[in-house]
Parts: sequence; structure tokens; C-alpha cells
Amino acid sequence: MPETNISRKDRILGGLWGSLVGDALGVPVEFKPRDVVQANPVTGMREFGSHNQPAGTWSDDGSLILCTANSLVNHEFNLADMGDRFVRWMNDGLWTAHGDSFDVGFTTSTALLRIAKGVPCTQAGEQSEDSNGNGSLMRILPVGLRFAAEPIESFSSRLEKASAITHGHARSAMACAFYGLLVRQLLSGHQPRAALEAARAEFAGYYERSPEFQRFRHILEDDFVSMPEGEIVSTGYVLHTLHASLWCFLTSDNFSDCVLKAVNLGGDTDTTGCVAGGLAGVACGLNSIPPDWIRQLARKSEVDCLFHEFADLCEQAEPKNPI
Repeated sequence: MPETNISRKDRILGGLWGSLVGDALGVPVEFKPRDVVQANPVTGMREFGSHNQPAGTWSDDGSLILCTANSLVNHEFNLADMGDRFVRWMNDGLWTAHGDSFDVGFTTSTALLRIAKGVPCTQAGEQSEDSNGNGSLMRILPVGLRFAAEPIESFSSRLEKASAITHGHARSAMACAFYGLLVRQLLSGHQPRAALEAARAEFAGYYERSPEFQRFRHILEDDFVSMPEGEIVSTGYVLHTLHASLWCFLTSDNFSDCVLKAVNLGGDTDTTGCVAGGLAGVACGLNSIPPDWIRQLARKSEVDCLFHEFADLCEQAEPKNPI
């Protein structure tokens, strides 16, 4: 069980670093089938592998989290600025680990090419049902952390709008909202199972009239603790990623076990690691993350400065009455 006396700032930093660590752990084995990964399971940072990158390299997930946090530090909530930073990541290497955006999803790149051509970011994200990859879920954590104190109406709206920069379908937006609702419960110090049930209740109360609501039945009803690994799917589909990440989180009692379980599922390893790592990092705090894993990350000093600046900003918005 995570400790209960973790400071709010350490939870924020834990979530941010946890996402980057989970991403970097998964990069070397991305796209590999589960049986292949588990024949030689990930136990720490590796070099080369799927993308031939040095150890400690984050992918598009980490870069877009950093771009989002950077935008929120400089502007309260400016979607045009956020979208512009995403374009600069894809075209110019902004907040990449080594100057190369080597892993760009099709739905994300399509939206960013539209923004680069002058389409407003609020209209850029694909809205078709087959455009529900995990490309907005993987980067949404900073928005959930920054606006955790807001009422559910404005909180969910911000998450949905940030999702729509690249992923405009309601399913992707709602997946981001669910993740954000769970994150803010954990940020308030609730234990994982209690946080999950509270997030489920909030989500159901707010979205039950949505035509997409039934798509979330497994997210809202599954008993993750008793589910065997064989029932967990770890593809790039947004609801698979959310479901797999919840399973990793709810069936682990510490950060390391959670992220290693996530990347060793195979498939979309970096994103499952990133999303699960964000949850475990918020729940368990910064000190739960092995220091050696953080030390091996690229651009550690620059990232540390940004994360502390972001965490200080979030601290200023701490609610007087916890959620």
C-alpha cells in the first residue's frame, strides 16, 4: 500500500517522473509480442532495442508530456500554444530526448500537420471512430495535475479540449477525463482502490448520458485485482491502454512492480508504461521511483527544472478543501 503522508508536491513530481520512467523502460521493447518480452523480461533501463536508442530515452509520450507541462507553465491553458509546441516537437525536436522525434503516431501526425498548415488546433484532431489510439491519453497527465482543484465540469472540459488537439473523438476525450479523475483522487491521498471507486462514481455521474458511456463498461466494472494477465490486452487502442494501466496499477503495491508489469505486457510498451507510471508515481510519490532509473534519463537537469517549476505552479492551485 502506498504511504499516506506523501506531500502533494512529491505526488506531482512522482507522477511526472513516473510517466517518463515508464515510457523510457518501454521504448526498447515497443511492438514486441508478450511472449517475446517475457522470455527476457525488462528489469531496468536498456539500450538500443526496438528504436535503437540509448538507455533512458523517452518517446513521443514523454516529449508531449514535457511540451504540455512547458505550455502550462507559460500559459494558464492555451490550446493554440500547446498545439504549436506539439508541432515543434514533431518538426524541430522540441523536448525530445536526443533531438529526434522517432516515434510519431499516425493520428497525432495527421492532426499536427493540419495545425502546421493553419488549421485551428480545436479543429485539428481526428473525430472518426477509428482514430481512438492512445496518443492523447499518454500526454494528458499534466492537465489533470494542474487543474485538479476545479469542479468536474471545468476539469473534464479542459481534459477533453486538450485531448482534441490530436484526438477529437469523444471516446478518447472521455478516456482522458477518466484518467484525470483518478489522478486527482490519488493526488488527494486516497488509496488506489478507494480512488478508483471514487473516480468511477464521478465519471458515471457526469458521462452516463453520453453515447460512448457503454464503451467504458470494463473500465467501470471489472475487478482488476482478480483478473489474470491473460485477460489484459496491451495494444495502442485507447481503452486497451487505460484498462491495462489500471490493471498494472491495481495489482501492484509499489512503483517498480507496476511499471515493470506494464512494459512486460508487450505490445505498446512505452505508452502502457507511461500511463501506468503516472498513476503509480502520483500514488507512491517521487521517493518511490528508483533513483538510478531517473539518473539514466536523458536531459535530467533540464527536465528536473521544468518539473519543479510545474509542481510549484500546481501547488499554488491547491484546493482549500481536498476532493
